[in-house]
Amino acid sequence: MPLRLRLARAGSKKRPYYHIVVADARSPRDGRFIEQVGAWNPMLPKDAQRVTLKDERIKYWLGEGALPTDRVLRFLDQAGIANRAERANPKKGLPGKKAQEREAERKQREEDARAAAEAAAAEAAAPADEAASAE
Repeated sequence: MPLRLRLARAGSKKRPYYHIVVADARSPRDGRFIEQVGAWNPMLPKDAQRVTLKDERIKYWLGEGALPTDRVLRFLDQAGIANRAERANPKKGLPGKKAQEREAERKQREEDARAAAEAAAAEAAAPADEAASAE
């Protein structure tokens, strides 16, 4: 039986409250579970006690092979019960393909405009130099 440590939603509409439960992975989110091992109240301020965990029972179920979901693993990592591997996605912050193309086009236009301005300035300075040398 594949076991999961996951969240089960409780609370009313727009007022979420979650129980951290051990459940069969095939059972529905708010369905049957084996044991409740904690709670999470996201409505509390960040400096308050938002997460409560039963450390002994969580360690027991992890020893029995229960796998935590990503969100529960974050809570366990903060509590020092389990380690969550750092995720590194350096490409996540990069703009998309079209945005990169637009940026390249914009830089090209700026460079062309700068070159044209320099050419116009050089052309304007050249006749003035010729006129000064002719006098």
